Amino acid sequence: MSVIRKWKAGLFLTMLSLFQLMLAESLWAQIYDIRNSGAVGDGTTDNTLFIQKAIDSCSVTGGTVYIPQGIYLTGTIVLKSNVTLHLSASSTLLGQPASRFYPYQNSGIPFYGEDWAKQALIFCKNQKNVAIEGRGTIDGQGAAFVTTTLKKPDRYRDRPYLLWFAGCENVSVTDVQLRNSAFWMQHYLGCKKVRIDGISIWNHSNKNNDMMDIDGCSYVTVSNVTGDSDDDGITIKSTSPLVSEHITITNCVLSSHCSAIKFGTESVGGFRNITISNCVIKPSAQEKTIYGKPAGIGGLAMEMVDGGIMEQITVSNLVIDGPEVPIFVRLGNRARKYVATTPKPPLGKMKNINISDIVATNAGITGCSVSGVGNAYVENVSLRNIRVEFAGGGVAADVSRKIEELEDHYPEGTMFGKLPSYGFFIRHVKGLNMSGISLSTKTPEQRPAFFISDAEAFSISDIAAKPETPTMVMVEKSKN
Repeated sequence: MSVIRKWKAGLFLTMLSLFQLMLAESLWAQIYDIRNSGAVGDGTTDNTLFIQKAIDSCSVTGGTVYIPQGIYLTGTIVLKSNVTLHLSASSTLLGQPASRFYPYQNSGIPFYGEDWAKQALIFCKNQKNVAIEGRGTIDGQGAAFVTTTLKKPDRYRDRPYLLWFAGCENVSVTDVQLRNSAFWMQHYLGCKKVRIDGISIWNHSNKNNDMMDIDGCSYVTVSNVTGDSDDDGITIKSTSPLVSEHITITNCVLSSHCSAIKFGTESVGGFRNITISNCVIKPSAQEKTIYGKPAGIGGLAMEMVDGGIMEQITVSNLVIDGPEVPIFVRLGNRARKYVATTPKPPLGKMKNINISDIVATNAGITGCSVSGVGNAYVENVSLRNIRVEFAGGGVAADVSRKIEELEDHYPEGTMFGKLPSYGFFIRHVKGLNMSGISLSTKTPEQRPAFFISDAEAFSISDIAAKPETPTMVMVEKSKN
């Protein structure tokens, strides 16, 4: 009897070992090392076809395309469903330094910019369950793409994104280092369920070097990002009728020569149900600028100028050090069509916005502002527990200076010039609550802390301002 038991036990162990071996082989078969497709990590061999071959094979079974140690030069590669692109810590995907290696792509989504933004180092369209991960680097060699004209839109052409996802679902980009794009670093257009976590970004090699553009996407989480860019930082856009909605951004450290956290400028569909929290905005490590200012133009910029709606937005717990204008909220009427054949967009709507628990230092002389236009008011805005240190230096003549409406202008925190208040300029707003506001200046200031024009149903309470000026709050053409 014992012999039979031993025989059965031995048979069981043998079968178990065979099963484990088959399982291991099955799992290994789902890892596609690009070297097995012919890739060479010497920094000079063109690996575009080899990497694409590994992705194509992986997409059949699902699995991981593995980028090992080395520098792998490549042109456009197309990511496909159920593929994870894993970059080992000592690996670099290095973009080819010429536009001929980046064939034109069609996103399948009509959007403002489709006539010239057609290229990417990594392109992914209408795919599901795709990921880029690992501790490696993706470098676009963006400085090699020299623009020879200032004419629009020609100056934007033939400069590829680093990453471009369009119409995709279940997208994950984690931990990788993104460097030196020729255009925007990453464009997520019309995607659902996007996760961006733990990535590091450096983008100071060319014009239009945005850090990240979330465009008409829904169910998006952005967290633990460290980024430094010449143009705008984390940017939420709506370049088509698709609404950017159900988005959280948290625990990021950001630097930008322009605006570190920005809504717009394109706002065709609009923005809804978005929360931003626990972020630090600091001066860029790159002092030389292509656009903007070394320490930044804007900290938080919320801009609606091409129609659409912005509603249910909460921003809290920001530390902002350096930008000229820490807070800029603007409803304008540029009314730019997203494609030439569409009607001109109507006036947008901007309402239900809460901004709280902000500490800002080293701001400029301009001042912060919340402004609509004469026939379109910003509605239901709460500014609470905000402390700002400004440069100061305003004089009495600044208070009476006429501030033009500029409703069709490009929105920027500095667009009105030096404002008639050193703290907050409020115009064309209905339903405003400001409380717990503390303002100070480094140099003497003759402007009031607050200038309120054409506002309705507003309150200001629990404020402190140093130095105290003859008029703390100036109100005109307002009621309730």
